[in-house]
Amino acid sequence: MELRPFDGEQDARAICRVNVLAWQEAYEELLPDEVLVGRDPDPPDEQVRELAAALRTDRDGIFVAEADGDVRGYSYFRWTETKPFVGENEAGLKEIYVEPAYWGEGLGTALLERGLDRLPETIERVKLEMLDGNDVGHRFYRARGFERTGSADFEIAGEAYPTVIYTLEL
Repeated sequence: MELRPFDGEQDARAICRVNVLAWQEAYEELLPDEVLVGRDPDPPDEQVRELAAALRTDRDGIFVAEADGDVRGYSYFRWTETKPFVGENEAGLKEIYVEPAYWGEGLGTALLERGLDRLPETIERVKLEMLDGNDVGHRFYRARGFERTGSADFEIAGEAYPTVIYTLEL
């Protein structure tokens, strides 16, 4: 496995693929089929270019994990312009996804640790929001010291879904 910073359109395309594959597996029982099937693991070039341009602004907090010659996971930390539940001296873990075939192989843990290591020294805690009922995610974060500190709702395809907010004290 190799961990490295995000680097342009090729990584953006890989991030799209990993994200969709992980969503389809992790949220199979939580979200309607039309939401999961409607997500494209190989989006059009223009969409990839737009994502790459957007990610470049946060590139210091985005890492990819390569295994078997391809990107198999990524993490995305932000400490500016985060969600409302992320306060001053806090970072948000916006996303961490690993291709399901690589779950349990250490990629997620390595991505989390790399992101935590790269946070500015002023950051005192990391917060994230995930769909409630995502058992894989709950086990992952609790095993790594995150504690449930709140809840909210997140809208997907016009429907509100309950979420859990986790916090890791640094």
